[in-house]
Amino acid sequence: MKYNRVLLKLSGESLAGSSNQGIDLARLHEYADQIKEIRDMGTQVAIVIGGGNIFRGVAGQSEGFDRLTGDYMGMLATVINCLGLQTILEKKGTPCKLLTGLHLYPMAEKFYGPKAIEYLEKGNVLLLGGGTGNPYFTTDSASALRAVEIKAEAMLKGTRVDGVYSDDPEKNFQAVKFSHLTFREAYEKGLKIMDLTAFTLCEENSLPIVVFDMNTQGNLRKVIEGQQIGTIITPS
Repeated sequence: MKYNRVLLKLSGESLAGSSNQGIDLARLHEYADQIKEIRDMGTQVAIVIGGGNIFRGVAGQSEGFDRLTGDYMGMLATVINCLGLQTILEKKGTPCKLLTGLHLYPMAEKFYGPKAIEYLEKGNVLLLGGGTGNPYFTTDSASALRAVEIKAEAMLKGTRVDGVYSDDPEKNFQAVKFSHLTFREAYEKGLKIMDLTAFTLCEENSLPIVVFDMNTQGNLRKVIEGQQIGTIITPS
């Protein structure tokens, strides 16, 4: 295996499947099967899921919510998604721990880096909800922060696209896919892989980012094995 400990970032929208909102149970099972597969291989995996399938804080501002309220609603939405994935994983025989950036006892423990690492080393899959616990930070930023805190070897960004392109491949059929980029090249090309706070945190901590298509069964295992799947962003 190329990676022994990873942080997997999933978007909330991806959990909605074709319905574009809520949680698609078939998609949840597909993701759980892939996560179980790499955990059974011996990989330590922590997961951050967005909440956009339930509520997106920034979008809520256009509907009259103030930013603080909207962001806290979004944080709670990520916890709902984590609970859903945790339930399916446990039904498949995979032990999990739910840790959050918010105080939600007894439903979840407050995130603490050393304790999280201890849980990983005991074979638990970690579901990390509630973002950073602070408004104004995205789940991308929470993913980068948690990845650094648990000493992950890479941050895996599971999307519906098979890597990073020069343009939106769903709109521009001539968009070019990159198999490898440095952080500096991604900056210079203006590629929007994740928000700048998250991207900078990964760069400063020399944390590689792998962007890949999570919706293709088996791809997560291939990334863990070091196969050329998607796009990898590295310091050099």
